[in-house]
Parts: sequence; structure tokens; C-alpha cells
Amino acid sequence: MGQAAKNQSERRRVERLALRLAATLRDGRSSRVQARVIDMSIRGCRIECTHPVKDDSWIWLSIAGLETQYCRVAWHCEEFIGLEFERPLSEPVFEKLLADQGQLPETTIKELRNISATDDQIAILAELSRKCAVDSFVEGLRRGDGAKKR
Repeated sequence: MGQAAKNQSERRRVERLALRLAATLRDGRSSRVQARVIDMSIRGCRIECTHPVKDDSWIWLSIAGLETQYCRVAWHCEEFIGLEFERPLSEPVFEKLLADQGQLPETTIKELRNISATDDQIAILAELSRKCAVDSFVEGLRRGDGAKKR
């Protein structure tokens, strides 16, 4: 295991689950900007957002179905931002959020984890995350079409 992967696994207190959620980010200096949650645990999440942030700054993250979360920017790289919630989510709230969302296939989740564990493959992670976003969008459209037929 590489040093980056070892450090990542030592820092991670709980497992994150891959999902796709629309969100908004506000840092106090600017108005709300769009973001996409791409994985989450009860303690934090990783988002995709082009708004510039600084490590260790504090932001507000709004996700439908959740109380607005006050979060510390744990890290950022290109358009990806790792956030730590000021207060962890309760298990029932987190489980409901997951139940309301379609999760990614386990193979995609493993691939994301393997890539994100190495510092030198951020471009691959970015491309894979974009592909997952497209797949998630297509799945949402498919589910929407199924709902219209009912």
C-alpha cells in the first residue's frame, strides 16, 4: 500500500458511500454556488464544485432533505473538495438520505476509492467522477421516464 493510501485509510474514521446529490455551497464571502455531492459518510462528504475554497475554511452546505451543514474544508484538489461536518449526521438521517438515492455499482465505488488513494492520478479521478455524474444523470432521466409511465 502506498503512503498516500495508508494515510487516507488512517484518516478515514467511517466508510463513505458513493452517491449523487445536488447541493449548494456558501462560504460567507459570496452567494450560493452549485455543487454536487459525490460521496458521503455521517462525518463528511466529497463534493464537486468549481468555486474556489481554502483548506481549513468553513462553509455552509445545503442538500435537499438535510438541515444545512456547517463544514470545514479538509482538502481540495481541482474541482473536488473534501468536507468535514461540524456535527456528524445521525445514523437514521443518513440512512434515510441513502434510501432516497440510487447508489453506484460496487465496482465503480471500488475504482473511485483505488484511484483517490493515489496522489498522482487526480486526472483519472476527475474523468471517472465526470463519467459517474453523466451515468447518474442518465439514470435519473430513466427513473423519471418510468415515473411518467405509471
